[in-house]
Order: sequence, then structure tokens, then C-alpha cells
Amino acid sequence: MTSSLGADAYRLSRPRAATEPRTTMSEFDPADAPVDEATSAGERDPSRGAAVGDTGPGAAIGASERLSTRIAFFIAGLAMAAWAPLVPYAKARTGIDDGMLGLLLLALGAGSLATMPLTGAIAARYGCRRVILLASAVVCAALPLLTHFSSVPAMALTLFVFGAAIGTIDVAINIQAVIVEKASGRALMSGFHGFFSVGGIAGAGLVSALLWLQAAPAVAAMSVAVALALLMLAGSRGLLRYGDDSQGGSMFVLPHGVVILIGALCFIVFLAEGAMLDWSALLLVSQRGVEARVAGIGYAVFALAMTIGRFSGDRIVHRFGPRPVLAAGGACAATGFILAALAPGAVPTLIGFALVGFGASNIVPILFSAAGRQTAMPAGAAISAVSTLGYAGILIGPAAIGWIAKFSSLAMAFLLLGAALVAVAASARIAAARD
Repeated sequence: MTSSLGADAYRLSRPRAATEPRTTMSEFDPADAPVDEATSAGERDPSRGAAVGDTGPGAAIGASERLSTRIAFFIAGLAMAAWAPLVPYAKARTGIDDGMLGLLLLALGAGSLATMPLTGAIAARYGCRRVILLASAVVCAALPLLTHFSSVPAMALTLFVFGAAIGTIDVAINIQAVIVEKASGRALMSGFHGFFSVGGIAGAGLVSALLWLQAAPAVAAMSVAVALALLMLAGSRGLLRYGDDSQGGSMFVLPHGVVILIGALCFIVFLAEGAMLDWSALLLVSQRGVEARVAGIGYAVFALAMTIGRFSGDRIVHRFGPRPVLAAGGACAATGFILAALAPGAVPTLIGFALVGFGASNIVPILFSAAGRQTAMPAGAAISAVSTLGYAGILIGPAAIGWIAKFSSLAMAFLLLGAALVAVAASARIAAARD
């Protein structure tokens, strides 16, 4: 899986006459599928409903779409993680305490929650490509502004816009991922989410490295914004010009049936991931004596562990099934939070962050695949609903952790997160039965 991005890029770089054939969903790799001359020339095949050259819902899925999906997930991870090392600087610049910071970070989750329920219908109407490109442009504009404002209202508004764009991208790329995975006829979701984790490593690592080199936060943020814009332009070719159109035109569909269960589990795991994004650096700075300019390593360690877990996740889930992967993942992540909360030094804390990454790595991909396959709701609506329920954890999490830290300690907040992940592990039997 780690070499799949380069393999697809190589296939796309070959002359047109030698490009790999495309196919709709089958039991084998699309790269091995035969295709007749008429179809390869762009003519319509009545049995398939669309020619290779088409861009509508009947169009075939191939290497270009897989490559663009991976790039889009990478961009989403890069943008989100770039914010993590900047949190201590935002706190110092605004002069607020942990409790107020928690309320400020609430704006990011609120922005995501505001757009996620609508993104499925918007993507169905305008296509994943337009939605992803527009939201990415908003991210590129908002990220540098997060290093500029020193007033709490201005920061809150910018975080809301930033979160809204991130939430829109998240839903749209998962809709694209479900379509591409179904058409490919093989498990791809963990690998797609793996590129999100790679982006997380790159984002946290790049910003932390620039800050370590004494670059101003604004320079670091602008560097990431430029990189995001260039990557989005490079990866736009295979973004789908359509979305899931089975929602019937409704802008919002209330979750029901199994989607509520999937969303509840995502809520816990997203809350845990949000805690790593927003609070890992502060835990290292305030309780482990790590300098602020290198504290971003905490999220980088978490993201690296998650990346390793996700790139092996498709094979692991295929071999062992979703139930043991979910149970073991929840238990591992819970152990990581407990270790991070109780560890006496920076190194054991980082080991705890790694365990959280390993444990949580494949839980969300399993749940998103389940949301795409269930029949209680249209796939696009289900993904919007699951994303909304999941990101409610990011909405509630920062404020809750901040207030727990204010009245108790940040370590206590991490212990409570560990207890919540024990509940995820305990739900494995139900989740597996529904998957």
C-alpha cells in the first residue's frame, strides 16, 4: 500500500495509448481489467452506461481517481496538523488560560459541524471536485490568519471558517473514497486514511521544523498554505465531478438505524484524535517541561503511528475481521491515553501517544466503510451524518478537556479519554455484527 501512490502516478505518466484500462466494480484490481477498443476510444458501452472519457456517475474509476483521492486525503491531514504546533503560540498571543482556550477551540469544531450535514447534498449537486477545490482554497486563506489575530473574537471567527472548510473537505473526500473503493472492488479505505496520516506527519513536522529554525509562525503557516495550493492543483485531475446522488435532493437527512451506532463510535474516536491535535503539545509543554518550539513532535509521533497502522490496516482487517481489530484498537488507544496521563517524563508520554495512534488507526476507516455499505440511508447522507456525529466529538472535546484541565488537570482529561476508548473496545461485537 505504501507504494500505491507512486505506482498510480507512474501509470498516469505513460503515453495515452498505453494507459491502463478502467473498469467499474469487480472482484479484481482495475489495472488488470480488459477493455475493448471502442470503449478505450471513448465510445459508450451500453452494458456499462458510460464511456471511459465520461465524467458523470456512470464513468469508470481508475488510477487517476485513486491517485487524486490519496492526494486529497494527504492535503486534509496536512492542513489539520499544521494547526497543532501553532496552538501554544495562539494561546500566548491571546493571553488566555486553558479554560478559555478550550472555548476558543470550540469554534473549530463548530465550523466543521455547521457544514458537514450539508456537504453530502452539496457534493451530489455540484460534484466532489468543486467542493474539495473550493474548501481547500478557504483553508489556504484561513491558515495564515490564525497566526495573525490576537483578539479572541477574531481568532474564534477565523477558527470557525477554518473548521468549516476542513469539515467540508473531510466529508467530500470520504464520499469520493467510498465511490472509488466500491468501483475498485477491493479494500482501500484504510490506505486512503493512511495518506491523511502522512499529511498529518508532514504538516506537524514541517511547521515544527520551521518554528525550530526560528521562523515566525506566520511564515510557517504561509509555507503550508502555498504547499496546499500546489498539491491541490496537482491532484485535481481525478477528483470526481459528481457525488452520491441517491439522497433525493434533501439537504439534510437525520441519521437513523445503524448510522447512529456508527456515528456514536466515531464521536469517541474523533474526540480522542481531536485531543491529540489540540492538547498533545500543551501536555508536553505544561506537564513534561518540553519547549514550545518542539512540542509539535507529540502530534507527529501520534500521526506516524497512525500512518503505520493504516497502511497495514486493509490487510489486517481482511485477515482478522473488523471485530478483533476494533476491540484491540480501542484497548490499545485506551492504554496509550492512560500512559500519557500518568507517565513521569516526556519519552513515556510520547510512547503513550504512539499507542493511541496505533490503536485508533483503523477504527474510523472501518466505520466509514460500514457507513458506505449500509442500506438504512443513502451513502452520501450516511457519511455526512457519521461525520457530523463524529465531529461533534471535536466540537465538544476541546471545551470539555479545557474545563477539566482548569478544574482538575490535563492528565485527568486524558484518563477520561482512555475510559471512553475502553467503551469502544467493548462495542466490538455489536459493531462487527453491523459491519
